[in-house]
Amino acid sequence: MGAQESNGQERGTARRALLGAAVLGAGGAVLGLPGAARADERHGGGGYRSLPKPTIIGHRGASGYRPEHTFGSYQLALDLGADVVEAGDLVPTKDGHLVCRHEPEIGGTTDVSAHPEFAARKTTKTLDGVATTGWFTEDFTLAELKTLRAVERIPANRPHNTLYNGRWEIPTFEEVLRWQDEQTRKRGKQVWIYPETKHPTYFRKLGLGLEERVAKLLRKYGKDRKDSPVILQSFEPSSIERLDKLVGNPLAVLLSGANTRPWDFVEAGDPRTVADLVTPAGLEWIASYAQGIGPTLDLIIPKDAAGNLTQPTTLVADAHRAGLILHPYTMRNENPFLPTSFRKGTAADAYGDAFGAFKVYFETGIDGVFSDNADTALLARADFLKG
Repeated sequence: MGAQESNGQERGTARRALLGAAVLGAGGAVLGLPGAARADERHGGGGYRSLPKPTIIGHRGASGYRPEHTFGSYQLALDLGADVVEAGDLVPTKDGHLVCRHEPEIGGTTDVSAHPEFAARKTTKTLDGVATTGWFTEDFTLAELKTLRAVERIPANRPHNTLYNGRWEIPTFEEVLRWQDEQTRKRGKQVWIYPETKHPTYFRKLGLGLEERVAKLLRKYGKDRKDSPVILQSFEPSSIERLDKLVGNPLAVLLSGANTRPWDFVEAGDPRTVADLVTPAGLEWIASYAQGIGPTLDLIIPKDAAGNLTQPTTLVADAHRAGLILHPYTMRNENPFLPTSFRKGTAADAYGDAFGAFKVYFETGIDGVFSDNADTALLARADFLKG
């Protein structure tokens, strides 16, 4: 039976397991599982385990409705009810400040190409083994970046977002930390953020190490402890290992396609792939320094050649057995980002059956999900928990 055709008994079992995880602390720390014990000794089972389950994480804010990694996007994610806001993907400037951009190349997310004074900065670099042409944050001072404005990254899928092109500047991580405190006071409720270190090996080679800069700012704002409302993530396990030694925050390793290798593994000659990391042994290794994983949704339920969901893997159960929570990525409402059977028509900017897809993924027992559309995700969670 395919994942989309689970019977009622299977759905009920998954839902009861998920609700149990919410009560016990998803990952089983109270059961004394080895991974959980190791992780919680340093980082505790406190704050992050108290988040609602499944946790709805606003992916780069509310990027389904506003240009990503802007205060407009972050603010809307909170207004829509996101439990956590992914603010932001952290990359450095030439003068060592951390700013929030999806990638260091900013040609697709800012209006830099319209600035003749920066035309000569356009260049081609090798970023994690891939030749990339454009403008890079590390070639600009913070003052120069502040003259730019954000634009929609995928206008073919989100033409309505282009309405907001040019409205917001690039935020710094320090501004995000102050915004978090301000919003917590205004709303009378703790605001959570989920920053990511981007391409840390690449930047360390440039003398712009990310982890120390992140740790310094977290310490400055008193947000470097195990119960701090800041979860840190990275696609490079060595970055999370480094952060584990610098701060007490909860940490998560992001995992891409099964056949890929984290770039720090490539640089270090480590032959392991993501497929090795999602084995029970690999998950135990991650649990020795992290509290969670952020796998691509395809690692939870793979797709066949036609793009339809197949049977769920054992990753959720295996990760929970190791004491890890799972926050997979990324749910989006538009057709091209949904499994084939959940699409409606062929328009690239049209919504498909996102609620149906959410339901199938929630039934696997995941602890949360990154979504570009927090409002859709919250309604889907309410439907699921009503069940």
